[in-house]
Amino acid sequence: MSDAPTQIQYDDFAKIDLRVGTVLTAEAHPNADKLLVLTIDLGTERRQIVAGIRAFYDPAALVGRQVVVVANLAPRAMRGMESQGMVLAASSTDKSAVVLVSPDKAIAPGARVS
Repeated sequence: MSDAPTQIQYDDFAKIDLRVGTVLTAEAHPNADKLLVLTIDLGTERRQIVAGIRAFYDPAALVGRQVVVVANLAPRAMRGMESQGMVLAASSTDKSAVVLVSPDKAIAPGARVS
């Protein structure tokens, strides 16, 4: 069995709607030690996104930060709260470090990422 990811076609990738969002609020999930509940401004709307980054980020430090969001991911319940997207992050091989994917300069919320 190989650890290599499955190769996809460009049309598959083009289905993913990546957007820049600005974190408006961030707080610890009341029922999960590893999750944060974020309110994200995507320009035309606000979304609640539940992210497994609590061990790596202080919620207060996230407010105002821009992140990359998978905006067209179907909503999913996570420990009793609805997550309306996914915040992208990179993690080290041993999972000891997680860093959020974000633009290197400020840009309007809702900007497309390609």
